[in-house]
Amino acid sequence: MRFLRIGPAGAERPALLAADAASAFDLSGLTPDIDGTFLASLTAERRAEIAARAEAGEFPLVPLAGRRVGAPVARPGKVVCIGLNYSDHAAETGAAIPAEPVVFMKAPDTVVGPDDEVLVPRGSEKTDYEIELAVVIGAEARYLASPEDAAAVIAGYTITNDVSEREWQLERGGTWDKGKSCETFNPMGPWLVTSDEVADPQALGLRLRVNGELRQNGSTANMIFGVHHVVWYLSQFMVLHPGDVVNTGTPAGVAMGTPGQPWLRPGDVMHLEIDGLGAQRQPLGKA
Repeated sequence: MRFLRIGPAGAERPALLAADAASAFDLSGLTPDIDGTFLASLTAERRAEIAARAEAGEFPLVPLAGRRVGAPVARPGKVVCIGLNYSDHAAETGAAIPAEPVVFMKAPDTVVGPDDEVLVPRGSEKTDYEIELAVVIGAEARYLASPEDAAAVIAGYTITNDVSEREWQLERGGTWDKGKSCETFNPMGPWLVTSDEVADPQALGLRLRVNGELRQNGSTANMIFGVHHVVWYLSQFMVLHPGDVVNTGTPAGVAMGTPGQPWLRPGDVMHLEIDGLGAQRQPLGKA
C-alpha cells in the first residue's frame, strides 16, 4: 500500500494511492491523519480491510493533478539520521569506515513535502543534498534483541533528502545538528510504501539530479549497516515510537565530495527517486 497526504501545508488529508497512480482515495473518514496512531494500527489484517473498503468504493476517489502532496508522515516525533553509512560516501569525504553507526538528529520541523521549496539559509555558502532511504517506524522499538526483530517494527519506507549546510555541520564546532536542522531541510515522500511491498530494502537504486545532471546513483546494497541493523542499534540507545523516521544514509556524489564542490544555489532544482518509492522535485529558494 502507498499512503500519502494531499492538500495545503498544515491542512493535508490522509489518502491511499490508487492503482492508476493518478488519483487517490481520501481516507479522512477512516483516520484523521497518517500519524503514529494510524501507523501503529497497520497490521496485515488492517491493511487488507482498508484495501477491500477502497475497492468497494467506500472512500472518495480524488484526482492528484494540480494537488500538493505533503510529507507522508504527519508530525514525526523525531527524525534520527545515520551518517557515513555508504562505503563510497565515506571514501569521498575522506572519512574512515565507522565501527558503529554514526547517529545524529534533525529537528522534526525540517520535514516538508516532496516537491516543496527548499530554502538556502541566510549566510550559507555550502548547502548540499543527500538522497536517503527513510524508514518509518510502526511499533515501539525498545531494546530489540537482534536485527532480525527490526522488521516487525517497520511500517514502511519513503524517500528523504537530508539537505545539509556543510560549513555549519563540520567547520563551526560542536555537533552536526545545526548544519542539518535548518527549515525545509528534510523533504519527504511522496508516499509511505508499506514494508510488505518492499521485498528487500537492501536492493533499491537511489538517484539524485541537480538541474538535470546526475549527481548520485547508488544502491542500498552498499550500506555499511543495513536497515534492520540500524533500527536494532538505535533501539539500544533510545525508544523508537510509531511515526518516528530514520534516515539511513546517502551514497556517493554529494557536492562536498565532488570536484569543484557544486554547492546548491537558489534557482537550482533537485530531482530524487528510489526504486518503487516514487520521486521528488524541489526548487531551491532563499530563506
